[in-house]
Amino acid sequence: MQRLASISALIVSQKKEWGEILTGFESKNKYVVMDPSGNELYMAVEEGGSMLLRIFLKALRPFEIKVLTIDTKPVLKLKRPFRFYFHQLNVFDSQGSPLGTIQRRFSILRRIYSVLDSSGREMFQLFGPVLHPWTFEIRKNGMEYGKITKKWSGLLKEGFTDADNFGVSFPIGWDINVKSLFLGAVFLIDFVHFENKNN
Repeated sequence: MQRLASISALIVSQKKEWGEILTGFESKNKYVVMDPSGNELYMAVEEGGSMLLRIFLKALRPFEIKVLTIDTKPVLKLKRPFRFYFHQLNVFDSQGSPLGTIQRRFSILRRIYSVLDSSGREMFQLFGPVLHPWTFEIRKNGMEYGKITKKWSGLLKEGFTDADNFGVSFPIGWDINVKSLFLGAVFLIDFVHFENKNN
């Protein structure tokens, strides 16, 4: 993930397959991670999981996503256990060492996630304002340091393919492992809040 060192923003674009577009059947998710200029840095691929889980649990399904360099070297592993509400994502480096966890917190009106380090200490919160359903602010002690935003790619494309595109911004000087956690958070947010319109 060394390429994240000099980057203050990423674009994550979900890639839908024609079979999924035409049939509506939920296949394994695939994404491309780019810098703000559109240069491809990584690809992310959902692995494992059964067809039955995808049919019945849909966006609630547990998943494992591998983040790879363009020449297919693994750099991150993301694991989501099944949770009905308190959604969680565990982030690991390429050697399987834990980097941290994204954990949804109880809130009646707002969407709030804790960003925990590998020891379980809260470093940041992701805060979804009620009036901005496409945005999650990266906060610490009430201060905003960046955000994750779902970006519309155009009404026709968005409506036809249901593909999701996200931007994530953070301070350029942050540690690579912290930036990796927020990249992982994008995938959890996509599944929980945007994978199915009724979820």
